[in-house]
Amino acid sequence: MAAVRPLPKLRKLCLALPEAHEVEAWGEPTFRVKNKLFAMFADASNHHGGGRPAVWCKAAPGNQELMIGLAPTRFFKPPYVGPSGWIGIWLDGTVDWAEVADLVTDSYLLVAPKKLATQLRDGEPTHRKGEPNQRKEKPKRHTG
Repeated sequence: MAAVRPLPKLRKLCLALPEAHEVEAWGEPTFRVKNKLFAMFADASNHHGGGRPAVWCKAAPGNQELMIGLAPTRFFKPPYVGPSGWIGIWLDGTVDWAEVADLVTDSYLLVAPKKLATQLRDGEPTHRKGEPNQRKEKPKRHTG
């Protein structure tokens, strides 16, 4: 059985968020909105991953300690950004991708501009700059 490659799944989750984009930094894919970092992939093959693939996400104050305390086999304090409260999520073994999607979305909401965050929270349709809006316009009625 071939090993599951987590980066394509992570990329799909991150880039589905409004105006999210990918930038390679420090030799790793990072995901940003308006150039503000909300997620970083850590490959198992370099020193960021420490032998295991992971994603690092911004977390609300207090969440890092709580999450690591409750599930130390799934969460960890990542190097570099860990002291700022970011959370590491292991992406090997059995991964709860719905949970990863929620945590990536929470991280996005912490850094996204207010307008984009509000649109996402309210479930409003959004589109990337330069792409057509996905809303269907109702035909206008002509009177008289």
